[in-house]
Amino acid sequence: MNVFKNIGQWMRSLSEVFAHEFRIVTHDAGALLFFVALPLLYPIVYTLIYNPEVVRQLPISIVDNSRTAESRELVRSASAAPAVTIYSYDANLSDAKARMASGEVYAIMEIPSDYSRKLATGEQATVPMYFDMSLLLRYRALLGAMTDLQMKLAHDITAMRVETIGASSMGMASLPVESESNFLGDTSDGFASFVIPGIVILILQQSMVLGVMLLEGTSRERRRRNRGIDPKMVKGASTTALIIGKALCYTVIYMPMAMYVMVLVPHLFNLPHIGNPVEALLFIFPLLLASTFFGQTLTYFAKERESTFMIVVFTSVVFLFLSGLTWPRYAMNDFWRFCGDLIPGVWGLEGFIRINSNGATLAESVKPFLAMWILTGVYFLSAWWVMAYIRRESRTDSVPAGTPTASVPSAPAEQSPESSGRS
Repeated sequence: MNVFKNIGQWMRSLSEVFAHEFRIVTHDAGALLFFVALPLLYPIVYTLIYNPEVVRQLPISIVDNSRTAESRELVRSASAAPAVTIYSYDANLSDAKARMASGEVYAIMEIPSDYSRKLATGEQATVPMYFDMSLLLRYRALLGAMTDLQMKLAHDITAMRVETIGASSMGMASLPVESESNFLGDTSDGFASFVIPGIVILILQQSMVLGVMLLEGTSRERRRRNRGIDPKMVKGASTTALIIGKALCYTVIYMPMAMYVMVLVPHLFNLPHIGNPVEALLFIFPLLLASTFFGQTLTYFAKERESTFMIVVFTSVVFLFLSGLTWPRYAMNDFWRFCGDLIPGVWGLEGFIRINSNGATLAESVKPFLAMWILTGVYFLSAWWVMAYIRRESRTDSVPAGTPTASVPSAPAEQSPESSGRS
């Protein structure tokens, strides 16, 4: 009977922590900013910044040293590409480079003087291109346009030469190999369709971690003002009930936010969303749970409310690089891959892109799914240790110099009525 009584008491403590933490969150403007406003606004802001998804009409300079009908045809073909617009004709390469240095153009096409002659004699003609590498998105668009132009010219010149020798009836008026690009998971070949599905997962993780640390920093400030006791905490809650109750509270708050960023935002901006939304939400649940425990673990460093901002601002850039969005994870060394494996958002990003953009099922994303459940267990243990340490530290710090420890009201770590922390 005592076992059932203890279980009942623990469940009551858990429900009280859940309800009390929910009230604290809804009455803390800073927590609402990170738990609600940030997930609502950031996906919109990022998507608007990255629209239109592809760059168009990039200005380039032409240096035509040939000045023949063939060179003019080459320029006309280049200007027909959606990504390119002819900005200027320069007399020499030095003038064109000066124009690029001033930011007027992003590429230079230099047509050599022997361009027409080499085409007439059947030799291979070389057309040098000079690209501004300050932004890889522009370089990618220009390089793709020039590659397509090269393939088109090769096809046309091959067809003309074959027709000249009278062999067109033999089916030789085409290239031996025709390439075709299919962008799986990003049919528009757009930057927003590539980056936003991953960014929204990192936003969910980081906003939750930031809010959890903000609340715990505030709780530790109250403890310092009240002799190691947080007057806003639930009385009699054990450390286990405390961290689980808080985690469930934060997860419940974030489930509507997850539905918004994973289902509604892709529909609003026509981003990839071919996966099953129910499976995507089932997949994201361990990410939210792991993120709550991850945030409670990082509260070890949250000595006050303001320290949260320094910690999360520093880690956000690191997490972005470790996620594989800016550099593929397979190209990282073992140490950095291991660091990325410890971040719930990295696994959440990988699995969500599979489901949302490539139409994978939950069973086909089982590796990141299981990895997030493992991290949930790992960070639950670390969060329990951190919370137990904070409660012990608060009681120790509350003892004035020269005062016996027994004179300070306290209770056992698992049953302390007032010394439990608030994340």
